[in-house]
Amino acid sequence: MNIFGLGTPEIIVILVLVLLFFGKNKLPELAKSIGQSFNALKEGFTNGEDKEAGSSKNKTVDNKKGELKK
Repeated sequence: MNIFGLGTPEIIVILVLVLLFFGKNKLPELAKSIGQSFNALKEGFTNGEDKEAGSSKNKTVDNKKGELKK
């Protein structure tokens, strides 16, 4: 197992340190907030791609000034 250049022993040490730092009671809350952040980030990228694809279809370039027109 090699994630981001980290082997299994390094990942285990990191997980143990996180457990010691946050404690067993805060870990579910921390995991939930990280999951929500990733979901929001994924939605933002998806919505941004949709808006970008839709907005580029409606715009043309004015050749005289080089500005975008709707």
